[in-house]
Amino acid sequence: QVQLVESGGGLVQAGGSLRLSCAASGRTFSNFAMGWFRQAPGKEREFLAAIDWSGGIVYADSVKGRFTISRDNSKNTVYLQTSTWKPGDTAVYYCSGSPDRWIPRRVREWAYWGQGTQVTVSS
Repeated sequence: QVQLVESGGGLVQAGGSLRLSCAASGRTFSNFAMGWFRQAPGKEREFLAAIDWSGGIVYADSVKGRFTISRDNSKNTVYLQTSTWKPGDTAVYYCSGSPDRWIPRRVREWAYWGQGTQVTVSS
């Protein structure tokens, strides 16, 4: 069983920066593809960024240039460094994991999810 635990959320001012972390346990983290998603009230879960086992990265257009995903396999942790927050970014931010090494194409193909961390952007 894999557990993902997000941290680092909270209240951030528009234009500010925040680093979200996701600690993984239970299986060989270095073989996993890891991702970040968010979900605002009344909306579908939205893909933000993902990193595969070899370090290949994909970003959604909505966050390209503002968010940076990285991983530290020695700490079994994936990060989302964020900047230039906008009020529309308010949502619950989720970490995801896939043991298939490569980045899944669909939300339903991600095997593991964290419980989410709330980020609220104040204007």
